[in-house]
Amino acid sequence: MKVSDILRVKGNALFTVTPDHTLWSAVQTMAEKDIGSVVVMEHGDLVGMLTFREVIKTLYENKGSVGDRLVRSVMDDSPLTVTPETDVNEVRRLMLESHVRYLPVLNGRALEGVISFYDVARAVLEEQSFENRMLKAYIRDWPEQESVSG
Repeated sequence: MKVSDILRVKGNALFTVTPDHTLWSAVQTMAEKDIGSVVVMEHGDLVGMLTFREVIKTLYENKGSVGDRLVRSVMDDSPLTVTPETDVNEVRRLMLESHVRYLPVLNGRALEGVISFYDVARAVLEEQSFENRMLKAYIRDWPEQESVSG
């Protein structure tokens, strides 16, 4: 299974902000859309990721306030990315080793989507469930062996 398979099932809803958005407006978008990350784009290029991790860290450092900070000041400006052709097992490895929950999907420089740890887990579960059903059907339809008489 490839990242493109996950995006095909997930759909192409994508939420972005610019680095000059206020952190507060990005938080509002994340809360209203019930999402854990937004992609930070500038002049059509991916320049960062903002996830709930950066928001929580900022809240902690500022005693519960995001103040008037800009996204640029708190975003991850070097996010890991994957391509539509990246294998899901590689995505799982990247997410676990790098401790990231969201990965932008780039096709060249074009942003095609974001996949989350949840998206990957759901896709793997669905694939395993399908394989399980196929194996059970195969076993159920297993032809009886003819006995060999001597």
